[in-house]
Amino acid sequence: MTVGTDSPAQARSAPPHAPEPPLGFAGVDPDDLPDGLVIADETGRVVCFNAAAVRITAVRGDRALGRPLDEALPLEDLKGRRWWALTDPYGGLSTRRGQPERNLLLPGGREVLVSARYVREHPTGPVRRVVVSLRGTEARRRTERSHAELIATVAHELRSPLTSVKGFTATLLDKWERFNDEQKRLMLETVDADAGRIKRLIAELLDISRIDSGRLEVRRQPVDIAAAVGRHIQVHTTAGQSPDRFFVRIRPQLPALWADPDKIDQILGNLLENAVRHGEGTVTIEVAPTTLGDDGEEGTEVTVSDEGPGIPEASMGRVFTRFWRGSKRGGTGLGLYIVKGVVEAHGGTITVGRGPRGGAEFRFILPVGTPAHLL
Repeated sequence: MTVGTDSPAQARSAPPHAPEPPLGFAGVDPDDLPDGLVIADETGRVVCFNAAAVRITAVRGDRALGRPLDEALPLEDLKGRRWWALTDPYGGLSTRRGQPERNLLLPGGREVLVSARYVREHPTGPVRRVVVSLRGTEARRRTERSHAELIATVAHELRSPLTSVKGFTATLLDKWERFNDEQKRLMLETVDADAGRIKRLIAELLDISRIDSGRLEVRRQPVDIAAAVGRHIQVHTTAGQSPDRFFVRIRPQLPALWADPDKIDQILGNLLENAVRHGEGTVTIEVAPTTLGDDGEEGTEVTVSDEGPGIPEASMGRVFTRFWRGSKRGGTGLGLYIVKGVVEAHGGTITVGRGPRGGAEFRFILPVGTPAHLL
């Protein structure tokens, strides 16, 4: 990257010892910055156009240096107005300090996220430098697509149970006398099940919101994780699964575990449901003591594996992302994303791999988590 105070032709005739303009971060090469950096001097000419700016704008650095800012970076807003003429950084109000980030367009319709800072020697003095930050829109596009997918998933998942609830309640209200008690009970049980499905979906959405914002709260209490595993297996056997389908191995000398009981149930419920629904053969659950990190902190390791076809190697990296459903459809694809967030909120880790008999194997490790006031 070339840095100069005049046009390229003038820069070539400058003496070798001519000082570079102060960029405000001595010792850091602008080309090492991940975002685009464009700096214009007090005359409005570009003196810095780093490698990221070249990549983001597709404008060659040697063509940008020495040119007026509005020519080197001819930005327009979404209404087609020339951005530098509209904002007038050098001739506008002397109290302005810059422009917040916004979506602007380069010639040809290339979108960039642009923010600007006006550098003055004193608060109301003339602008000495205009520092422009450029970012590509790919990350924002991915976020927008993720939000759109979430909305579409929620709309799809809500439509079916709401249609059922509305249909059955309308029928019961309109024709109550025509149904016997057994028919009424069946309809109300269906409404109750669909209402429960809606409640679970809303709970998932709230969990995602808390995980994404870092506000997921963990209320630690002593947890008997072996007993929790037993409760979840009983739920599946009561629902019709054979008790022989589950094999539980509890290793001795488990450390005392302090965790959020509801969230531990959420983790176990998702992993066992995943193994029962998408796996085959025996579902093995093993609970064992372990150590974490280099300091040898005590923890509990729980492994859930099945004997099904497993998860393809190419999909391993996406298992804990939103909307991953594997080869079989069904569900929102949010469960494992939430499981990972809950485990990490406890300070633990979770991994996925191939089990000893070929199926999927999920392993999560939780630190003891003893509250500080009990240590």
